[in-house]
Amino acid sequence: MKSTLDVLNAFETIRRAQRAGRYAPHKPLLILLALGRVQRGEPRLVEYAAIDEALKLLLAEFGPSSASSSRHYPFWHLATDSNGALWDLSGPREILSRPPAATPTLGELRSQHVKGGFAIQVDDALRHSPGLLEAVASRALDAYFPATLHDDIATAVGLDLSAPPAVQEVTQGADSFSTSARRKRDPGFRDRVLLAYEYRCCVCGFDLRIGHLPAGLEAAHIQWHNVGGPDIEPNGLSLCALHHKLFDLGVFTVEPAEHRVVFSRHAISGAPDGEGILQFHGRPLRLPQQADLNPGAEFLAWNFGNVFKKPSRQVSPPSLAKPPAAR
Repeated sequence: MKSTLDVLNAFETIRRAQRAGRYAPHKPLLILLALGRVQRGEPRLVEYAAIDEALKLLLAEFGPSSASSSRHYPFWHLATDSNGALWDLSGPREILSRPPAATPTLGELRSQHVKGGFAIQVDDALRHSPGLLEAVASRALDAYFPATLHDDIATAVGLDLSAPPAVQEVTQGADSFSTSARRKRDPGFRDRVLLAYEYRCCVCGFDLRIGHLPAGLEAAHIQWHNVGGPDIEPNGLSLCALHHKLFDLGVFTVEPAEHRVVFSRHAISGAPDGEGILQFHGRPLRLPQQADLNPGAEFLAWNFGNVFKKPSRQVSPPSLAKPPAAR
């Protein structure tokens, strides 16, 4: 059985799923899905066809708009990561003998009954080293996704992360996700962003306080921190907890020119017209106190290209857009 350090480093050395600021969650979502299977005691290898629909749904919910069309790529390419020590494939020789770049099609993986799963020693360590699986899963979530989505992703892949990691080596000596993949956060980012927006949600105006402390109000990164987004006010929005989560799910974005809120066509509300969450579509954002703190166009462009669930709903000309509701 591999040591916990070996396993952590095997996951650490996978080729990055995001490059040059692009967000591609294919590999981490497949890894988390496979970790859920291991935690439930399911067989080491699984046919691609058996998890295809689950991958499609995961990428549709937690990935960019076009991500699900290439959902089969990590199933094939993980076998070459970590010098082949992380992921095994099983199937016909004519498929497995292909060069790594010759990715099989979705149809080939299904029809040829190609199987995949963690390598034997990695799988054995994940099943028998207390806390190791949970540590790998937690570090993958931290490295690739904002905290607003962690619980939803864990639930979607069937992972129980309620127990704290019990592996001593997890916190000592490993170049783990938490050290190399995560940049240190600026602890003053939240306070600066909330102050810039006068302690209210810039979408709905929510501004509840308990005594002198703002409650349910959060500083959201427009370009996510874990893909290089800086801890500066032009990369932050002051959002209530609900709008923060919807923003990170790609339900809405912000138009860079007029700073209007734009919802996705995929966002469907049962509330009557003019009520519910879609009432804010097309409305101007409640901007910061100073113009130099306004949302940066480059960060909004990243969000639109990597998180927002395109296509967007039609927006009325600026002169016809509804003003924010009076408080």
